[in-house]
Amino acid sequence: MNLLYTLAMLLVVLALVLAAGGLLYRGRRSQQAGAALQSALDSAQHLEQDKAPKAVWWRRRLADLAAIGQHFDGSRVQKALLAPEDRLLLEQVGWSQQSGTAAFLATRLLLALLLPLLAVMLMRPHGSDTLIIVLVGFALGILLPKLLLRSWAARLRRKVDEELPLLIDLLRLLQGVGFSIDQSLQMVGEKLHIAIPVLGKELQLANAGYSRGRSRAQSLRRLSESFDNDDLRSLMQMVLQVHQHGGAVQEPLKQFGMRLREQRRMKMKEKVGKLSVKMTVVMMITLLPALMLVLAGPAIISLAAAIKGM
Repeated sequence: MNLLYTLAMLLVVLALVLAAGGLLYRGRRSQQAGAALQSALDSAQHLEQDKAPKAVWWRRRLADLAAIGQHFDGSRVQKALLAPEDRLLLEQVGWSQQSGTAAFLATRLLLALLLPLLAVMLMRPHGSDTLIIVLVGFALGILLPKLLLRSWAARLRRKVDEELPLLIDLLRLLQGVGFSIDQSLQMVGEKLHIAIPVLGKELQLANAGYSRGRSRAQSLRRLSESFDNDDLRSLMQMVLQVHQHGGAVQEPLKQFGMRLREQRRMKMKEKVGKLSVKMTVVMMITLLPALMLVLAGPAIISLAAAIKGM
């Protein structure tokens, strides 16, 4: 009986301790929530002040690079280092303006000068190795910005290709609730751009240009031509036709989206077929020796034992 009484008292004490701990925890969570709310309110007031120095710093660095590159505007250096392909890549990433082109040119020039110098200082070559290292560093300084720019542009093109079906669905949905094509573009650019970051940003720029007096064809030119996407070009042509001549576009958008998804499904089947062929080669290289060992191993062991017994 004394043991049961002691256990009961211990359970009661444990329950009281847990209850007190729960109340204390709830009180602390309430205090933390209040402090977090106050901190969020305070940080919301200073958010723009925190972002402004960083943005200003980046703008100043880009402005410095652009100032360096503008000294070579129209020179043979610019013609040699800015091929038509480079200009197309700059347009795809949104650096087609004069300052962006000048900043890219200055980046290539500075890296072409700094990389050989750093390589010589770090590696300390002797004799003919110095010339080789200088040439390699110079070539890397010229090629590295273009490779990074090409990778950036390729990533943007992939994102555009991935976001295009969702853009079509959003336009079709807005058309279904009674929006005009201009209202649909405005809504996607202003309210729904989070779902399609790349195309949403491009639509924001296009809408801003249209509101400043440019024609709809001029404002959508970048979307039509910069990303080298035939489906996006066809969609922009459809939008321009509806903008000029009017008419219902919900059903054409539906058919266009279905055709686009069917094309992607066929591409995925093609990729799966190629992958299965590649995996067959891998399986032959990796699994066939192990399979032959498992199947032929006992026979080889028996044959070796019989030969040894002779």
